[in-house]
Amino acid sequence: MAEYVLGIDIGGTNTKFGLVDREGNVKDEGHFPTQADADINAFLSLLETHISHLIADNQVIGAGVGAPNGNYYKGTIEHAPNLNWGEIVEFRELFQEKFKIPVALTNDANAAALGEMLFGGAKGMKDFVLFTLGTGLGSGIVVDGKLVYGYSGMAGEIGHVSVNPDGRHCACGRKGCLETYVSATGIKRTVSKLMADYTRPSVLRDVPYNQIDGKVITDAAKNHDYIAIKAFEYTGKILGQKLADTVLHTSPKTIFLFGGLVKAGEYLLDPAKHYMEEKMFKPFKNMVDLRPSSLMDKNAAVLGAAALGWTEFDKVAP
Repeated sequence: MAEYVLGIDIGGTNTKFGLVDREGNVKDEGHFPTQADADINAFLSLLETHISHLIADNQVIGAGVGAPNGNYYKGTIEHAPNLNWGEIVEFRELFQEKFKIPVALTNDANAAALGEMLFGGAKGMKDFVLFTLGTGLGSGIVVDGKLVYGYSGMAGEIGHVSVNPDGRHCACGRKGCLETYVSATGIKRTVSKLMADYTRPSVLRDVPYNQIDGKVITDAAKNHDYIAIKAFEYTGKILGQKLADTVLHTSPKTIFLFGGLVKAGEYLLDPAKHYMEEKMFKPFKNMVDLRPSSLMDKNAAVLGAAALGWTEFDKVAP
């Protein structure tokens, strides 16, 4: 019987799951609303309804989980701003108690970086950074072929690097965090401000705020909507400037971008690349490749979480 790792990606909006074999083939994938306002026990009960039969009916050697503020060393989810689960959740312990299989946990962006390294465009690459642009902004940093976890197990929180210390309030409690500008929620806030600042017509004015998302803004930009295009230009500018700063720390060969916002293509990537090079320290100019994740058209979140499981439980080398 074929062996699988159960990959689980916990997002602020949705949770995705699926069984992944050694070659990166995904089967029995699915998703459900995370219900971030519920507590962790309610979440695990909901998860059980979706995955218990997968564990029972297949040879599952373990689970890999990507989660916001997931601590690889401790197996905990700590102070996750987009989840209402309390300050520190003993996720690994609770999961193993309920499902009776081993589980490895890390930051969702770290998991995505592992997926890129094991199954995607970073195969054989020793130094790269991957940014996930979802409800928030996450990052996974790989140096010399290894994920950087740092002393605490939570290194790489570039989404909470400050763009402006007096800027937008972040759910983490700080002000001006990068993810308050460069994320699905961040660009919504930008659209709202632009609509207040400009009188130009926009289809986005007719969309209720809670229905505006990355796809809606992208579709508007493709139809030459002024507000949408300006929103992507502003988002790309801030992203590009911080990418230039990121390069200073680890000198990556490539920076991968992953997530719904990246589907905007040139509307986001062109300004990001432009401002990254404009702000780049001269020794690094034109040395860093910026491109979308090669797993964009696949279930990259699940592949990333499963990649963690395969490297932990079967010692598959990235």
